This record gives sequence, C-alpha cells and structure tokens, in this order.
Amino acid sequence: MIGAALAAALGTLWLAAAPVGASADPGPRRAAGATTPVTAPRASVGEPVLNQDFPDPDVVKVGATYHAYATNTGGKNIQHATSRDLIHWSVDPGSVLPVLGAWAEELPGQVWAPEVYANGRGFTMQYTARDRASGRQCVGVALASSPAGPFRPAGDAPLVCPVAAGGAIDAASHTEGGRRYLLWKSDGNCCETDTWIHLQPTTWDGTRTTGEPVRLIRQDRDWEGSLVEAPTLVKRGDHYVLFYSADAYGGAGYKIGYAVADALTGPYTKAATPLVTTESLAGAVRGPGGQDVVTGPGGRERILFHGWSPDGRGRVMYLADLVFEDGRPVVRGDRAR
Repeated sequence: MIGAALAAALGTLWLAAAPVGASADPGPRRAAGATTPVTAPRASVGEPVLNQDFPDPDVVKVGATYHAYATNTGGKNIQHATSRDLIHWSVDPGSVLPVLGAWAEELPGQVWAPEVYANGRGFTMQYTARDRASGRQCVGVALASSPAGPFRPAGDAPLVCPVAAGGAIDAASHTEGGRRYLLWKSDGNCCETDTWIHLQPTTWDGTRTTGEPVRLIRQDRDWEGSLVEAPTLVKRGDHYVLFYSADAYGGAGYKIGYAVADALTGPYTKAATPLVTTESLAGAVRGPGGQDVVTGPGGRERILFHGWSPDGRGRVMYLADLVFEDGRPVVRGDRAR
C-alpha cells in the first residue's frame, strides 16, 4: 500500500545550459515567440517503492517482469528484486553474484553499482569491485543464462581499471547502430583528481572493450562538489540525454543532473541547475541519486533512484514519472499507476 504522498515543488528544472568549459547556450532552437524554460508542475513523491537498503538501482525488463539490481548489502555482493509494475517488489534472499572475478578481493562491502542487460545468449552483469593488484575500485563482468542469475565471472582481469585515474566505477550500457557501449566513471575523487564520465565501445556481450574511451563530462559546477558519477544515457528524438549523480553520496547534497548532446560522443551541454535534489523534492527524499531510466507499464517512462531512509534503513528506492520536453527531461515526481 502506498502511503500518503509528500508534497514537493519541483519548479523550473531547465533554464539554460553550458557545455564543459564554454559559455551558456540556450539549447535546441525554437520557433520565434516560444518559451525557453521547461517548468514541471507541482509534484509529489510518496513512500519508497522498496523500503530497504537498495542503492544504485539498475532495472531491466524481461518479458512481463522487471528485474532490479543494486549495490551490496547484508553480505550479498549484488542484490536482486522483481516486480510486474515497478511499485510492488519481491526481493531475492540470496546474491545473484555469489562469487567475484579472480582479480577482485572478496569484500562484499566494496561491490557496487551493477549494470545488467540481455546479450542475445543470456545476460551480462558489469559490476564494481576492489582490484587486488592496485587496491582501486574497477569494473568487472559476469554472465548468466537467466536474469535471476547466478552470474559467474567472465575473464581473469577487470574490464576497465585505469589505476592512474583512480580506478573505474558505475558501469552503464548504451546500444546504438548494432554496437554496444560502456559508460563508466574514473574514480578520481579517491585521490583528489578529476572525475570523468567516459564512453567506450565493447563487444556485444560486454566482456571486452573494442576501442579507446572518450571523455564526456567532468565535475565543473559548484553544485556538483568534487565528483560526477552514475551515468545513464538515453536518446530521445535527436538528442542524447546523459543523466548523472553528483556530490557526496552520504548526505542530503547528493543530487541528479543531466547533460544534452546532438552526437553520441558530444560535446555534452549541462543543465545550469540539477534535475532532482533534496530541496526540489521538498525534503521528501534525502540525497536522491544513483538513477536509472526505464519504460514502465503502459509505455510511460519512469526514473528510479535511491534516497536515504528517514528511519535508518539505508538508501531506499523511489520511483517518479519522467517526460521529455523539447528533448530535455522533466521529473513529474509522482508514481501514479
């Protein structure tokens, strides 16, 4: 049962944007007399749809079932839950990734941010874990015949592990033109260097990279703090929309931003202000981030994200409506069915 909704004024989510290192840009051209701001109506986010620690949710639909995966908790390397409507969830009691790759230290608390997708022969999971050789967080791969797992490690080395850049975390996938791409974040905030979100081509099953990474965005806004991370890339109309999280995840300052480009590799133009924050949700969600975008029942787009539970359950999962106006995202905030 969904509890009473908490009022949240989202206000204007997009006014102007500026590409990395460039001056403000008004975005896509409009007809004379058209208004520039995209303003969301007043909206609300009620209770979480999954009221237990379930950080960095990633969701894939297989048949009529939505499968959600999340960062470690309670000794599970990776969590797994299922739903038919994105609102009511059943949680798998075990870990869908029972064993890490040989390159990774068996530290359940250091297994983060899974990405899962169908690869034509089964399912690929890309996950973050601690590299034995370097001590950095890096991205590895596991495969399974079913979305419910168990996923088994593929290869004896991490998929991406740029040690000099601080390692790599937060894998995400994007497909286009029959090609698969991996997005990942260089974990520079571990060692006081820049954090970059990269795009890199891979094999279709995601077990090998097939080209060099391209830098898309880094932290360069005051409201982003020392980092950007957790990329999610979608294409809507003629625009690529790169969602990301920013600032320190451990408090109310964590937030969701986005950037827009006309080409896959950019340049990406960031929104001047974040898309979703603790304040924009009137405190109904504290520290929203780790987002994923999914098409829900009836074809409606939704955005899932975690936020800190007010009763100490950890980072619980929320759901909101998502629309695109003139190629730019607007979060409507209510998970109405």
